[in-house]
Amino acid sequence: MRLHELPLVVGLVVLWMMLWHEVSALSVLSGLVIAVFVMRLFYLPPVELAGRLNVWWTLKYLGYFFWHLARASWGVAWLAVRPGPPPATSIIAVRLHTRSDFIMTMVALTNSLIPGSLVAEIDRFRSTLYLHVLNTPTQRELTQMRRAVYTIERLLLRAVGSKQEMRALG
Repeated sequence: MRLHELPLVVGLVVLWMMLWHEVSALSVLSGLVIAVFVMRLFYLPPVELAGRLNVWWTLKYLGYFFWHLARASWGVAWLAVRPGPPPATSIIAVRLHTRSDFIMTMVALTNSLIPGSLVAEIDRFRSTLYLHVLNTPTQRELTQMRRAVYTIERLLLRAVGSKQEMRALG
């Protein structure tokens, strides 16, 4: 077991103990055995983290996320109860600037958690997210959605991105 695998092992052991509702030496030991077994059976490539955290940009990202979460929740609720035909939907491709699997995943998760959009597919090799977007009757809404995705990417890169990604961001 390598040092970069330690957070995964700890997370799996904690999950094991939560599943059994027990914290004991036996549950830790059995969780450790199961964690190592699962990690070897279902090998995943290591996720490269930048090793930095900018607290200011993290708070800005969280503020952006919670504001848009509340705003989009109200918007989707209104679309559900308003009179008239169902809203138009679209599937759009957004090519991200980053090549980081971690940042790409965080951008996808953030967009999927905000109501009104859902990541339908990720093309990892092209750094492209395909999103199913609600209420897109005109090109203006599609452009706004792409801008929102790029804003989330930029906030995450400034919060946890590497120095090289920060330089590329400008």
